[in-house]
Amino acid sequence: MESRNRIILYTIAALISLAGLAEATYLTVLSLTGETAVCGGSASCFQVLGSGYAKIAGIPVAAFGILAYFSAFGFATFAAFGYARVRKFFGLTVWAMFAVTLWLLFVQAHILHAFCRYCLFSAALVFVLAAVVVLTPSSR
Repeated sequence: MESRNRIILYTIAALISLAGLAEATYLTVLSLTGETAVCGGSASCFQVLGSGYAKIAGIPVAAFGILAYFSAFGFATFAAFGYARVRKFFGLTVWAMFAVTLWLLFVQAHILHAFCRYCLFSAALVFVLAAVVVLTPSSR
């Protein structure tokens, strides 16, 4: 039964990672092409996505999100198929994503005083991934 629960949790994590990958890809393409995101008329969304915090060394933060979500997807998929060593990489990746997410939420709340819907959606996905890490039974 423990194995079945692990498979279900890692499958959920893989699907969540795909959603994050799609969102991060969308935001990266918008940033690289100079297009504006469909924010539903939210000025704070434009303020966050157009801020200096939206790029690191000229690279959109969302591009790093693509790398992180793709890694999480790959690790979760392999973990679902029983590759035990990959579980550690999945956990490390998710905790790194969680730390960066906390920093970016801090920036939005206390420095920019504005929130981006896409950023909050990504934060929610990362929180769910972190919950999967916490809820996944250990391999002992």
